[in-house]
Amino acid sequence: MRIIHGGTVKGWAALHRDAAESLSAWLKNASHATWRNLAEVRQVYPHADPVVVDSGRTAVVFNIRGNRYRLVTAIHYNRQVIYTLRFMTHAEYSKSRWKDAL
Repeated sequence: MRIIHGGTVKGWAALHRDAAESLSAWLKNASHATWRNLAEVRQVYPHADPVVVDSGRTAVVFNIRGNRYRLVTAIHYNRQVIYTLRFMTHAEYSKSRWKDAL
């Protein structure tokens, strides 16, 4: 898959050093993947969840670093592209305010 805003993932890793290893692993795994649907994503990331945001679109959310963080993405399986949209703590994610902007 091609990762759009991969540099942003590296930036998030620099800001959240405790998540750097997990983010790096996700970036490597996702960029080498050829996922065709959520079921295939879940073979690698069993806790990846689809979340419908305010625009009506579905984002795929990954747990990072043992559930401490959430990585919100938009996966376009037909084009083999992943957009990284948000990275936040579990507490920030739980407030659901992030859904308004997507």
